[in-house]
Amino acid sequence: MIRPTLLLTLFTCHAVAALEVASDDRAVTLRGDAICARISKRDGRLVSLQWHGREWIRGGQGYWSITGSSERQHAGKFPDPQQVSVTADPATSHGGVARVSSECLYTGRPGTLPVNATFHYVLTPDEEGLYLYAELEHPASLPGFGLAEGRFVLKPDPELFDTIHIDARRSGLAPTGADWDAGQPANLKEARMMVTGSHAGQVEHKYGYSAVLAETPAYGWCSRREKLGLWMIHPSLESIAGGPTKPELTAHLDVNPGGRPVLLSMWHGSHYGGSALSVRKGEEWKKIVGPFLIHLNSGAEPVQLAAEAITTARREQARWPYSWVDSPLYANRDRVAVKGKIHLEDAPGAVEARSTDPAKPLWVGLTAPDYPISPRPHARIIDWQRDGKFYQYWTRADADGSFKIPHVRHGEYTLHAFREGTLGEFSRSSLRIDAPTDLGELTWIPVRSGPTVWEIGIPNRSAAEFRGGDRYWKWGNYYDYQKLFPHDVDFVVGDSDWKRDWFFCQPPRLDAHGRFTGESTWKVRFTLNEPSDCLLRIALCGFRGGGRLDLALNGQPLGTTGRFEENGVMHRDGIRGVLQTWTFPIAAEKLQDGENILELHSSARVWHEGLLYDYLRLERVDPALVAHDS
Repeated sequence: MIRPTLLLTLFTCHAVAALEVASDDRAVTLRGDAICARISKRDGRLVSLQWHGREWIRGGQGYWSITGSSERQHAGKFPDPQQVSVTADPATSHGGVARVSSECLYTGRPGTLPVNATFHYVLTPDEEGLYLYAELEHPASLPGFGLAEGRFVLKPDPELFDTIHIDARRSGLAPTGADWDAGQPANLKEARMMVTGSHAGQVEHKYGYSAVLAETPAYGWCSRREKLGLWMIHPSLESIAGGPTKPELTAHLDVNPGGRPVLLSMWHGSHYGGSALSVRKGEEWKKIVGPFLIHLNSGAEPVQLAAEAITTARREQARWPYSWVDSPLYANRDRVAVKGKIHLEDAPGAVEARSTDPAKPLWVGLTAPDYPISPRPHARIIDWQRDGKFYQYWTRADADGSFKIPHVRHGEYTLHAFREGTLGEFSRSSLRIDAPTDLGELTWIPVRSGPTVWEIGIPNRSAAEFRGGDRYWKWGNYYDYQKLFPHDVDFVVGDSDWKRDWFFCQPPRLDAHGRFTGESTWKVRFTLNEPSDCLLRIALCGFRGGGRLDLALNGQPLGTTGRFEENGVMHRDGIRGVLQTWTFPIAAEKLQDGENILELHSSARVWHEGLLYDYLRLERVDPALVAHDS
């Protein structure tokens, strides 16, 4: 018997639509052939988003949200809007874009961030979705502030959207809001043990969906029943804090009662090492965030909808910068390209490991020069990994090291480059870019004091290659450690395999209830013949503020990292944060002919104070190479 087949057509909009705007007492409406969005005049929030006449955020909304401080007071919101109005009408711009803008001026109201902000909602004739961007300005006369979190939050209809898609490994049915409400609290306020529904027996938590945005072109919510997809797309990451290695929150269940779906554009975040954005009184600062795109599609299963969203993301990246953004902060006409070629050269007598993934060549970027977070003496220095105050421009180089960074604003920059398989990074400072620039051929000789004696891991700014790293987002991996390594890690160079014998995080010793039972000490055993001066390099990609790692060699103190800055990763079920590297010189007399034992003692005494290692390497010092080690 021949069964009838249901043919699904994947719907997205590429044709030119007739756009219009309309205004009533309560809201301003942007309308195209497929998409209709309403923005409230009272608070500038997105209160309706329709696709072919169907409401997708029923009972929810979309809004710009921050967490910060101002002159030692909490600042939990942007200033209230003074007006919400049409700022681009296709009826008078000959078929151009339709734009609604919400202008928010600082009035000194307690609890608000001291900035002037204008938020824009835009439809374009091709109706790829709803574009959003923000213009932020801090005049020198306003109080200073510090920003911890900056995001756009969209809360879709839970009756429609039931499936989260982040990437190929994290795509599936989410717990319902009722499941969330019935869940039992776990060790974080954002984590609950599900006791009902398809996820019963599992812990649901928003950190399980965090992702590196540079590796995640589109993520969102789908409706399996209705064949709908709602996606967040960032065509450019230039205004997003933390560079191309920064993980961020993406989509999850709301932690509040009801557990609604949440879709985020997290343009500034304090998690996974955090980002710095501090502006003092007397300092003038301006920045445009976005545009980013809320993309809608329909007519297929989540995997097909996701594939179409990724295709759309690639197309939007190619369109950047957009010609329809007319803000002077966007500097659409004052951007130039910077190109060059970076040659990775082995230090004399040493051979650098090559990338483990040929699809991941050099990252090359132009960022603001490192700067102190405040004018106080010994203030913390902010590098590109933590910077959220300025723009960053990154690209992947070709296999031969050739690169071209397009669309760079005029300014002073530092050039950075790093790659998987090589410890450290290349940099060149004091670059003034105000015209198309060819930097020519550049040589990167990675830091090294001599040939490798042994190494553990891959220098890739991540702990993913270690045991458990292939499922790092699962809640409670730090509890599994006690079962897998009842006597802590005891790694024997030449016999052990870091994929099996080195766990991806080093938590303290915990009992079955997560209570502290003892500090953890990992051992590395290695054999030497005719010891000579050596140097140990340790790169960490996760640690909690205030902790430290103490080292001992053959029972004698070797050194310490000192107190860590905040870079919490393990407790938020991550695999990477900010990378930091320490070096420990080892005199020949501290080494033994035969077996040597290196001990790595974590000071952690609370469950969430775990470490993540990126890479460890012991080098035999060659005086001829020391000059290259800087």
